[in-house]
Amino acid sequence: MTRPAPVRKPRARSQARIDSILDAARTLLAAEGVASLSVYSVAERAQIPPSSVYHFFASVPALLEGLTADVHAAFRACLQAPIDHDALRDWRDLSRLVEQRMLEIYDEDAAARQLILAQHGLTEVTQADRQHDLELGDLMHKLFDHHFELPKLPDDVDVFALAMELGDRVYARSVQQHGQITPRMAEEGMRVFDAYIGLYLPPYLPKRVL
Repeated sequence: MTRPAPVRKPRARSQARIDSILDAARTLLAAEGVASLSVYSVAERAQIPPSSVYHFFASVPALLEGLTADVHAAFRACLQAPIDHDALRDWRDLSRLVEQRMLEIYDEDAAARQLILAQHGLTEVTQADRQHDLELGDLMHKLFDHHFELPKLPDDVDVFALAMELGDRVYARSVQQHGQITPRMAEEGMRVFDAYIGLYLPPYLPKRVL
């Protein structure tokens, strides 16, 4: 029986070219928004031929999907960053810490706000974002379960992923109205996240012994 061919990582030179393309797209997206993004503008910004962009990204939606994956990699990193277990009094402390880390990413990365919170109408990007949200929701579930003894949660609803999507709706409203997530709306988004999670988690959860 033949074995499937192993998935190969891009060579260093190819990865460097991909990184330069994504960096150029990120800069343009932050400055001008999704509507003005094109393969040719990205190629010009990256100072490479358009054919080189097409070699790695066949279309603008494919390029935006690559950027979306890049943004969610930063979100995954913030969930995997060290947390002072002893400083957590209850699960809401963990919730606020995680949400504040994600808000910092939105605050520092205008491209992330454009991709995930702005209204762009690109189905491919929205679908990619939702798939990444499921992965982040799973990571968040594991993070909460690492620090606290969780009750049994529904199997047919991704509670943590949905909580993030609900919070993002509040942040998106702020971006659409103010061009940024204001402190007031950041607080409201965190309250929405906690309120939904609180439907499934009791006010007090026993902390695990780490």
